[in-house]
Amino acid sequence: MIFVNFKTYQKGSGDSALILVKECQKVEKERGIEIIPVVQTVDLRLLKDFNVFVQHVDDIDFGPNTGEVLPQAVIEAGARGTLLNHSENKIPIEVIGSTIQKIRNLKSDFKVLACCESLDEAQEISQFRPDFLAYEAPELIGSQTSISQAKPEVISEFTKVIKEIPVLVGAGIREREDVRKALELGAKGVLVSSDLVLADDFRDQLIDLVKAFKK
Repeated sequence: MIFVNFKTYQKGSGDSALILVKECQKVEKERGIEIIPVVQTVDLRLLKDFNVFVQHVDDIDFGPNTGEVLPQAVIEAGARGTLLNHSENKIPIEVIGSTIQKIRNLKSDFKVLACCESLDEAQEISQFRPDFLAYEAPELIGSQTSISQAKPEVISEFTKVIKEIPVLVGAGIREREDVRKALELGAKGVLVSSDLVLADDFRDQLIDLVKAFKK
């Protein structure tokens, strides 16, 4: 599977986000590989008919929480899951746990992809049973060096230690070989962003990544 984080790029916002989400859906149907856009909360109403995650929710309930993201609201708006603890929006371990528990109490099939920067952090988070764990080395995010090239031994250790939760990898994933190497090391998929969202030809770049899943 491929998670595509649109962040707040102009190409991943509003009507432009809708264009990219439709391309993700087309490629998914053509190639048989699950592709999940991770979008801004404000775009959910525009994207409610698609399988999308939001980039974050907060550990809150209905009430006076100005500026925070209410889990019930994104579920009602049509999101199928959320990213948590991305390196650009870190939250304490205990908040990750309480947020996941809140989500489970609201809707059992709403998925959580929790990000981590180390194996120690992954093991702490895994006790809360997110649906996916994504290992991203923060120094490689948005760089020209992929995590598959720079830290293959860490990916291998992750996939050996974390057995019960699917492991994804991200940071610097740019081309088919990066994805192929991650899969070879035991990852179930990748989390990608700038190199795909900002590509001159989003569809061609996405198809190139998808080809790594084919033998």
